[in-house]
Amino acid sequence: MTEKQELSEKIKRPRGIYLLPNLFTTAALFSGFYAIIAATTDRFEAAAVAIFIGMILDGLDGRVARLTNTQSAFGAEYDSLSDLICFGLAPALLMHEWSLYSLAHLSGLLGKLGWLAAFIYTAATALRLARFNTQVGKVDKAYFQGLASPAAAAVIAGFVWLSIGYQLDGATLVVPAWIITVTMGALMVSKFRYHSFKDLDIKGRVPFFSILIMVMIFVLISIDPPQVLFLGFLGYAISGPIFTLIALRKRRAARHG
Repeated sequence: MTEKQELSEKIKRPRGIYLLPNLFTTAALFSGFYAIIAATTDRFEAAAVAIFIGMILDGLDGRVARLTNTQSAFGAEYDSLSDLICFGLAPALLMHEWSLYSLAHLSGLLGKLGWLAAFIYTAATALRLARFNTQVGKVDKAYFQGLASPAAAAVIAGFVWLSIGYQLDGATLVVPAWIITVTMGALMVSKFRYHSFKDLDIKGRVPFFSILIMVMIFVLISIDPPQVLFLGFLGYAISGPIFTLIALRKRRAARHG
C-alpha cells in the first residue's frame, strides 16, 4: 500500500467519537438506570422524575449534535440503546412495580397479564426504535410514524407521579394502569402520524410572542408538574389517532366530492 493510499484510508476511517452529544446521551442513560433502581426500591416518585429528566437530556443530545455538526452513526446507535433503557425498560418496570404486580394477588393468570403488559410495552419500544432507525432519511422529518418512545414514557411516568401526588395506591388503579401500558405500546408501533416539532427553527429569529408562550408553558408546569405533564403528553398521545382520522375523512370527502 502506497503512502497516499494509507493517508486516504485514515481519512475514510476517523478514530474516536464526539464527546459533547454523547455526554448528554450517557446522562440520559444514567437517568433511566437510576429510574430502574428507584422503582425496584419502591421510590416511585423519584423514578418518575428521573424518566422526565432523561427526556430532557435525550432531547438535548440530538439538538447539540445538530448545532455543533457532530452527528455520527455511533451517536445514533448509542442514543437508540439509551432510549430503550430510559423510555422502554424503565417505564415498564416502574408501572409493574407500582401497580401491575398487584394482579398476581388476585390469580396466577392475572399476574401473568400484569408482567406481559410491561413486556409488551418494552418490546413495542424496541420495535419503534428499530423502525425509526430504518426510516431515517426516507420519511418526512416533520412527523413521526407512531408515538415517540419518550412521549409514551412520559404518559406512564406522569400517571404514576400524578397518582402518588393524590396519594392513590397503585393496586387500586391497576385496571387503568394496565390499559395505559398496553395502549402506549400499541400507539408506538401504530402508523398514526405525530408532529415531531423538528421543523422548529431554534437558531433563527422568532416573534416576541413566541417567548411569551414559552414563559407561560414553564409557569403552567411549575404550578403542578405531574398533572400538567401527564395531561399534556396524554393529549399528545391522543392527537395522533384524532388527526389521522380527520385526515382520512378529508381524503374520503375529496374523493366523493
